[in-house]
Amino acid sequence: TAMSDSDETAWIHWFCRQRGNEFFCEVDEDYIQDKFNLNFLDSNVTNYRCALEVILDLSSGSASDLPPESELEACAEKLYGLIHARFILTNRGIELMLDKYYKSGFGTCPRSFCQRQAVLPIGLSDNPGEEMVRVYCPRCNDVYYPKAARHSNLDGAYFGTGFPHMAFMVHPEARPKRAKQKF
Repeated sequence: TAMSDSDETAWIHWFCRQRGNEFFCEVDEDYIQDKFNLNFLDSNVTNYRCALEVILDLSSGSASDLPPESELEACAEKLYGLIHARFILTNRGIELMLDKYYKSGFGTCPRSFCQRQAVLPIGLSDNPGEEMVRVYCPRCNDVYYPKAARHSNLDGAYFGTGFPHMAFMVHPEARPKRAKQKF
């Protein structure tokens, strides 16, 4: 039986709606199915093949070959995060992330001079497990911890160190004017 579009992205859709995962956008399945986009990720993620099958909702072989579910879920989250970091540097990924940015979906700058300027997620490292996600304010050019505690255990590598800069390079109109006041 052919799957409908709504079923097709079931895991991705579910994952992005989990509390704490609001910073993620839904990566297009065609992007994930293009092996070129996944180059070298298999060396970063244990149970790579199984994790990929979880993300793409493909049922795999016998259950005896599978790692325990909690371990598999963690591998799938890590793999999705690493794919996400690459996807948000594409035109489509930037577009999806800017939609959230325009709605202040990543929060606002804590500085009063920035007048509730919307922020974008940024990683301080591209290597998973090193730094948690931060938010970047394009008005004062500073980096802060996300306001909501539920975002404090999101790995920064899932957003990458270059995302805000790439987004504003591709869409310069999205960058706010610099604040007139000095801090």
